[in-house]
Amino acid sequence: MHIIPIMKTVTVEQTIGLLAKKHNFQAEQLALAEEEAEKKGQNLLETLMNSHGISSSSVALIEAELAELPAINLSELNFSADLFAGLPEYVFTKHQMLPLAKVGDCLTVAIGDVYDLLGVQALTQDTSFKIFPVVAPSVQVKEFLTTIKSDSTQGLAEIIQDVSNETVEFSSEQAERLSLDEMLEGAEQAPVIRVTNSIMVEAIRMGASDIHIEPMEDVIRIRYRKDGMLQQSASPPKNLQSAIISRLKIMSNLDISERRLPQDGRCKIKVLDKECDIRVSTLPTVFGEKVVMRILDQSALAPSIGSLGLKGKTLEDLNFALKQPYGLILVTGPTGSGKTTTLYSGLSEINIESTNIITVEDPVEYQLKGINQVQMHPDIGLTFATGLRSILRQDPDVVMVGEMRDGETAHIGVEAALTGHLVLSTLHTNDAAGAISRMLQMGVEPFLLASSLLLTQAQRLYRRLCPNCKKPLKLPEDILKRNSIDPEYFKGTEIYGAVGCSKCGGNGYSGRGAIMEIILVDDRIREGILAGVSGDEIKRLAAESGCETMRMAGLDRVKAGVTTIEEILRITSEV
Repeated sequence: MHIIPIMKTVTVEQTIGLLAKKHNFQAEQLALAEEEAEKKGQNLLETLMNSHGISSSSVALIEAELAELPAINLSELNFSADLFAGLPEYVFTKHQMLPLAKVGDCLTVAIGDVYDLLGVQALTQDTSFKIFPVVAPSVQVKEFLTTIKSDSTQGLAEIIQDVSNETVEFSSEQAERLSLDEMLEGAEQAPVIRVTNSIMVEAIRMGASDIHIEPMEDVIRIRYRKDGMLQQSASPPKNLQSAIISRLKIMSNLDISERRLPQDGRCKIKVLDKECDIRVSTLPTVFGEKVVMRILDQSALAPSIGSLGLKGKTLEDLNFALKQPYGLILVTGPTGSGKTTTLYSGLSEINIESTNIITVEDPVEYQLKGINQVQMHPDIGLTFATGLRSILRQDPDVVMVGEMRDGETAHIGVEAALTGHLVLSTLHTNDAAGAISRMLQMGVEPFLLASSLLLTQAQRLYRRLCPNCKKPLKLPEDILKRNSIDPEYFKGTEIYGAVGCSKCGGNGYSGRGAIMEIILVDDRIREGILAGVSGDEIKRLAAESGCETMRMAGLDRVKAGVTTIEEILRITSEV
């Protein structure tokens, strides 16, 4: 007879309280840890584990004690993926659980998240087993689940090696002579489908934002952009080039017979429990068509302004502008700097039932619930300017324009802001002050811009240090001196450098964060706009009002141990 333990409700506060008691943490230490957690955008428990020497095993023991369950260490366990047979694998993945043993009608399950009370309940409902829960370190459970996912999908290099040994009668050198039927037939061959699918699976597994398929003279180069940097992967056989590109065109509803002109398309895939939109762009080159696929992962979208990791005056100013009933907010930065994510986060913040929000975008990157989104079609005359004119007749409260591309769109946007609408848009400028100069260059009258502009913002994305392998470094005073950075700024703090390990792919970084500079337009800046002062003068006025530059925001992240000095110097400039 098996006695099934009853899992008690556990809260994070209970865990931290018992943890502090067992490790003799004083109130002052916990207060400092809370400040550190806020700086790093973590919860207090994560900070205690990452920065204060508390192991995941120690936390699991405390969680097990509070839940009144046995504890287990998975590090020496020989786990078999066969245990998943007949079980709902998605439930284990969603609720961070792992099957350990089946004995009769009893299933022993390791729980990595004791705060998720629905996991055991869902498993009980979806199986005929009696669930025997035990507590394991969440890090170990995640690692086992990740390993199982990786093992269940054959790697790209392995698939390419298999395909290289197969006979495929399809060569890029024959592309000009191939008929449409032959191209379709080649694109539907099993090796081509396997390689094409594996390229996308590999990208999503590693968290890449873009896939580059580049025909070279003798090879097809595959590169993935992860955390803003391109990384090369295994190359498929050259004789599959045209078939792979045709396959991608078929998937994204493009014309496979047109190889002389660039084309843009879209497709949707579901893999590794994720549903992603793929934006596909082709470009003719001398060795064939290059394909770039942008991966739009809805789960990676920041749900609110608070989740962007901002703090202090920067966060206050952005929230203040978003709460205004009318006016113009401009977000600037280069391509790939996260402008769309920031705009969507702002819209999510103010998306309530009583507010009518309409966007006009090219393209619509993510579909937002409760927001009316319009896709541009310049080929039939639906441009930003015409779209903006139309949506202003749809009784909007908030309007988002994907980009101020021309003077006409800029004029309409400013007029909308002056007539009682909150307007959000983007520009391609190097800094927040540059947005003002750019709008004036597009022909917007200074008095109209001064009356309508609420806030300008510029941002960059930096790579976060891998928490598993980062190491403390001696302050590089020579680098600081060359870049006119006062070493006293880092006095009393420890800075870190990138090392590289298996968890971060050997590059020392994992994930990205945003740094921003924000100019909240006050009376002095309005007077400056009316007087036609330079961008440098606008910067000076903003600095006197407490505006933090991107370089300053980046060095603050270095001080917090989140990234490296080299990374901040790479993405920012004080020119």
